[in-house]
Amino acid sequence: MQSTLHPKPPAGLHAGIIMDGNGRWAQASGRSRTRGHVQGARVARAVVEGSAALGIGVLTLYAFSSDNWK
Repeated sequence: MQSTLHPKPPAGLHAGIIMDGNGRWAQASGRSRTRGHVQGARVARAVVEGSAALGIGVLTLYAFSSDNWK
């Protein structure tokens, strides 16, 4: 699927995304942190599928921080 808004990326492109704030978003919206993480997983799936459709060869999703242990 080629998009006119997003030209095909060069071969070997590596995209990295830091996923942050799902729990805080949920709490600020009066929802459980778990709900925020569920929503974040939905978005992550869409990002993976969209990246594949755009031809991004390597995708790194950083989804955990030591702050999550607190």
